[in-house]
Amino acid sequence: MAARCAVLCLALLGTACASLSDRQRDRAAGIAVAARSSVVACTQADACALPSPLYDLAGQAGAASTPAAPRHYAVILDQGSDALLARLNLIRSARERIDLQTYIFDKDDSARLVLDELLAAARRGVQVRVLIDQLSAIADLEILAALSGAHRNFAIRIYNPSFGKAKLNYLDYAGSVLCCFRRFNQRMHTKLLLVDDRIGISGGRNYQDDYFDWDAEYNFRDRDVLVAGPEAAAMATNFQAFWDARRSVPAERLNDVGRTLLDEGVPAMPVPRYLRPERVQEASAQASDPAVMRARFVEPAFAVGAVRYIADLPQKHRRERRDDDAPAAPELEALIRGAQHEVLLQTPYLVMSKQAQAMFRDMRKRQPPPQVVVSTNSLAATDNPIVYSMSFKYKRRYLREFGFRIHEYKPFPEDAPVDYAAMMPEGPPLTSPGGDGGSGIRGPSGSIGPSSGGSSSGASPGETTRRLQRTESRPSFLSSGAGSEPLPLKRAGVRMGLHAKSMVIDGGTAVIGTHNFDPRSENYNTEAAVVIQDPAFAQALADSIRRDMSPRNAWVIAPRAKPPVFSGLDYSLGKVSEALPIFDIWPWRYATSYEFQPGPDCPLPVTPKDPAFHRCYVSVGDFPEVNVGAKWLYTRVLTAFGAGLVPIL
Repeated sequence: MAARCAVLCLALLGTACASLSDRQRDRAAGIAVAARSSVVACTQADACALPSPLYDLAGQAGAASTPAAPRHYAVILDQGSDALLARLNLIRSARERIDLQTYIFDKDDSARLVLDELLAAARRGVQVRVLIDQLSAIADLEILAALSGAHRNFAIRIYNPSFGKAKLNYLDYAGSVLCCFRRFNQRMHTKLLLVDDRIGISGGRNYQDDYFDWDAEYNFRDRDVLVAGPEAAAMATNFQAFWDARRSVPAERLNDVGRTLLDEGVPAMPVPRYLRPERVQEASAQASDPAVMRARFVEPAFAVGAVRYIADLPQKHRRERRDDDAPAAPELEALIRGAQHEVLLQTPYLVMSKQAQAMFRDMRKRQPPPQVVVSTNSLAATDNPIVYSMSFKYKRRYLREFGFRIHEYKPFPEDAPVDYAAMMPEGPPLTSPGGDGGSGIRGPSGSIGPSSGGSSSGASPGETTRRLQRTESRPSFLSSGAGSEPLPLKRAGVRMGLHAKSMVIDGGTAVIGTHNFDPRSENYNTEAAVVIQDPAFAQALADSIRRDMSPRNAWVIAPRAKPPVFSGLDYSLGKVSEALPIFDIWPWRYATSYEFQPGPDCPLPVTPKDPAFHRCYVSVGDFPEVNVGAKWLYTRVLTAFGAGLVPIL
């Protein structure tokens, strides 16, 4: 208790010393406002917007819509590099306004490219507003100070800043947890890029290289959806609510950014130092190519009817709130409860609230119960081993009580919708055998690029560590240290981790959003989801999720083969141990991971309930691909003692 008080006192003392007075804060804001350029490079009515067949989808959807029968175009953005191109193209095609809302905004290659495009749009006459959650905002006071005074058409705000700062140190994190735990955990996890209130992108991706297949260490298998049509108005209304919220603070009014402005004035925007400049140039060129836009986005677009953008409001973070302030979780629950045949669920973190567990137990009692098929991360693939430990703890419950069929994503998927070439570091590609403990960037046919046990990207060790520690599932105070990094594997290479949050109900209702289907998303984070009821679109999304669950990309979780003796005793003791909030130390778990072994007798994958399962699948252990060592003990300790962390993980 004394140590806790000491940490809190130090944090509050340091914050008090760094805080600006109201007068100083007004002076800092005045410096930023006075420095903003009013020069607009374009005098045309369309702000010299780039002609874009992708942007034109919004006009086509609007022309085909009536108030009673809205029409939309929807595009699934599966590949990271395509998701970046779509964003760049829409930013360049904006005529009036760009609103960007995100949880993470880094300053690496992809993030800086987007940031420079936003500034260019502002300078040609487009109103640009950027809203970033404070815990993962741009961690560079020089850049934030430069942005605050860049142009009259550019505004940046930080959501829910602890101690009124943009950049927190360890004592700040500790003080926030100790003094105001609930508020510190209330994060804006909503993600949206909205152009001219006509066309928007929402989904799992943040602004960082590993969300766009640009990192040479670890990339996310993620998914967004692009929607063009009338529902963009709902996106605009929700963004405006966050922009106007009292927790959204202009960057220039933050203590540390304001101090920078008072001491230095508005600094020049730092010159970008791209890790892979040739890749940046290629992406920039492709983003302006109408043929690329038509082939990758317009031709695959689905013409759909009604679309719903379900998004929490900032009022979710008030102690007293209405149900309408936080519709994301209850709306998604209603969709799941309404399933008649199948729920196809993809989530990075399989940790469920008591309410969600009760829902799946109720569904399991139906005759016949709907099938629940889950795509999630393995320990080898996850960016968050602490959360995986909680998922591991409840495998028996998920399989036996809820009837889930679980597929865990591999760290080196052989058939993922990613741009492997974009991940490769500079230099000639080197070929090495796959799966021999050697190095290599794994692609569809094995190793296709150089890698070493350390950083293969040319970044410094400190930069690599920073990237690996960056994860969006929980506040940074809980994500620091080796315990929150992806675990070491038995072989080197660029690994993938699942980050998509999607769902298909009964083959006809599709959901793509930001909600991780976990307690944090239900209780602390604001979330958003796009719901599309269209069989063709839902089938395409289901095909994408099932691809991630295929044997080339995932392991199957299934009960172990029963031992010849004491199988009932083993099961009972494991169940009792699982139910304990602590001391869950029974070493033999109910389920483990299996790899499909095709052959003459096993031409196709089968389910764990098929009599041929144990003939066609071989056990690969609880933590395949992980260089276990002491990490096995680490994971078991978290499983035994970490149940109390479930609500905030």
